[in-house]
Amino acid sequence: MLVVSVSVAGLVTLAAMTQPSLAPEAKHSLLQYVTGKYLQPGNCTTHFEWTDPHVVGGTMTFIVRFYQRNGQPYPICDTDSLTVEVTEGLRRVATLVDLGGQEPTAYNRAVCKFTVRQAGSYRLSVMVGSSHVLGSPFNKTFLPGPPDPLKTAFVRHSSTVICTAEVPHVLAIEPRDEFNNLCHFLADDDPVAGYTVSISQTENPDVVVKTTFDYDSVSLRVRLTVIFSKEGCFHAKVAFNGVTLHNGDFDCIVLSSSDAAMVHKNVRNHNICYEARLLSLHGEKLAKPRKVLVYVSPKQLTIKEFLLKFIPKRIVTFRLCPSTKFQFLSDNRYSSLPAFVIDDGSQPKVELMAKDRNVIAATFTHFLLKNIGGSETFKDKQAFFYHEVRRFHHKHYHEKLAMRVNRDKLLESSLKATKGFSVSDWCRNFEITFQGEQGVDWGGLRREWFQLVCAALFDPKNQLFKGFSDNQQALVHPNAKRPPTLKLKHYEFAGRVVGKCLYESALGGGYRQLVRARFTRSFLAQLIGLRVHYKYFEQDDPDLYLSKVKYILDHDVEDMELYFVEEDYDHLGQLTKLVELIPGGAATRVHNTSKHQYLDALAQYRLATSLKEEIECFLRGLNDLIPDNLLSIFDENELELLLCGTGEYSVADFRTHHILNGSSPEFRRVLDWFWTAVSNFTVEEMARLLQFTTGSSQLPPGGFKELSPRFQLTPAPTFGNLPTAHTCFNQLCLPDYESYEQFEKALLLAISEGTEGFGMI
Repeated sequence: MLVVSVSVAGLVTLAAMTQPSLAPEAKHSLLQYVTGKYLQPGNCTTHFEWTDPHVVGGTMTFIVRFYQRNGQPYPICDTDSLTVEVTEGLRRVATLVDLGGQEPTAYNRAVCKFTVRQAGSYRLSVMVGSSHVLGSPFNKTFLPGPPDPLKTAFVRHSSTVICTAEVPHVLAIEPRDEFNNLCHFLADDDPVAGYTVSISQTENPDVVVKTTFDYDSVSLRVRLTVIFSKEGCFHAKVAFNGVTLHNGDFDCIVLSSSDAAMVHKNVRNHNICYEARLLSLHGEKLAKPRKVLVYVSPKQLTIKEFLLKFIPKRIVTFRLCPSTKFQFLSDNRYSSLPAFVIDDGSQPKVELMAKDRNVIAATFTHFLLKNIGGSETFKDKQAFFYHEVRRFHHKHYHEKLAMRVNRDKLLESSLKATKGFSVSDWCRNFEITFQGEQGVDWGGLRREWFQLVCAALFDPKNQLFKGFSDNQQALVHPNAKRPPTLKLKHYEFAGRVVGKCLYESALGGGYRQLVRARFTRSFLAQLIGLRVHYKYFEQDDPDLYLSKVKYILDHDVEDMELYFVEEDYDHLGQLTKLVELIPGGAATRVHNTSKHQYLDALAQYRLATSLKEEIECFLRGLNDLIPDNLLSIFDENELELLLCGTGEYSVADFRTHHILNGSSPEFRRVLDWFWTAVSNFTVEEMARLLQFTTGSSQLPPGGFKELSPRFQLTPAPTFGNLPTAHTCFNQLCLPDYESYEQFEKALLLAISEGTEGFGMI
């Protein structure tokens, strides 16, 4: 059991033990006993500065006053065995304790503070030695706060909503407070007060839109009902108290009843095509629109044209996945036909106009939602992913398969042991035996094998995967300059191991396996089919980003004599070749108007083209177990969460391995507040803090001690501002504040606004 105790000095300590240790009772002299001049816990009083029940979200304060047996105030000090514990179920809450005060009458008091963010019943225990003070333990109840628009969200969200004209369409909203507690409302409350919806129209300005909000007390959800009088394309924003909901910004495609019937027919009869006009291609506007056909199937959207009216030619294909977006245009310079843009994040945008634009987009959306489980939230997509993986392998039995490996030559012996494995074998439950060791695998050896083999594959020390720098914090990607002993077959094996981890996780329970690796964002993007660009350098190769990319972005390049080429060096620093980033790049100079094109071409070469074979082999192994269409329902941040989780973080490890750059009394006070706040962090908040300060939610394999440079805590020369971070130095800068409450609010706001893409798994 984990016990969180607060010493009288106000420092939070963590200790793992089977039961709380009890301090020995103080021995009193005969005179003290007779006169009653010693601390009597039963005489101590506790005053709570809030009424019960109270709403979560604040820093709660209670004051304990200490008295002697004779009723006189007792001067509490560091040597007294005072323990304050705040618990909610099995969870311990870090507490700050300050003794005494500035007033002369405060010498016998302890001011105790703790933060409540999770609604529920709490138990407060105040003990001197092994004795409770009067009334201890205390039971306090904390209720959810009011709805927060940044946490309140649509259930089973879709960025495009399909409606039918004159038919009511209902959307469900789940009200949650700023700490993600599900909101409850009293009888006198109006649950729908504060909600508003604004709908803008790209065409048909005479369309009438009716919207109503009501509350379902059974599901505890707010329902938004919308009715459109006519078909068209609209954009909706749903807000609470003037702030747009977390996912309250979406498109609405309203179909006529006949078009709605056509879309449902399309979903049953695949590969339907519609006539359209192509307005732009490869980023260039066409002088004259070209007649094309748009084919929509459950897997892709393809644009074709016919040469000589009967020879089909494919122009471009877009995958049906969340990264493929539709943008609906309100005006069209060519005709009155509705126009739209298709962009998948990897290919140049395509602009089209078509009479059946809304039917095309609605058919695409229906197929997309079917492909991702009906919702675009990470939690829903993850549940759908696991379900589809199990269904994909339903014919493969998860029965035991004995596998013998050599611990000293783990990678090679594992490769040899799995050399002849079929997909069915990879889906079986590995029963691991290490050569020369006795032990029966009841699951522990299998988990150990996964951990060790991931380290052998993805630890940069082993050179199969490597970062752009040599420190342990660097994110890793395939190493094109690996030793000759590491072949392409190793990447195929690595892909199968990752696929095996995902398959085991889909089975759930004790089978779940996380991939212990810190992959670059560009590598993750390529696993889901996205095209890389220069912005990936900021996290993947921060040294290059600061020394070259940012400099080019911020300065005039006309005098730099810069061309569309890249110099390639060997491990000794010798120039091996000059690579043209575009055809004729050696003779094409970079200008201010083309520097973004140059940086994108540089990213494409360094992050993708130079690693093409390695990534293809990795994907071949991964897709043996996990179909690529299932991976593509996630973005790169979500894919990291799916593979690696949010990580495991130890506050004790954090406190042991960090650097302080300040020692003033003011900064020491802020540090006490920092460690109290961090001790109360959820796993997600810890991941956000790491992402905010280091650029990644994942720690190196060795934890905080392997961060390079170490995590630094530095005083900021400001007062009351938000904390700031320098990810290049792993440095968190903490300003001074008036109170712990002000500090904690600023820290949470900084890490929440400074990161994105996190969610609990």
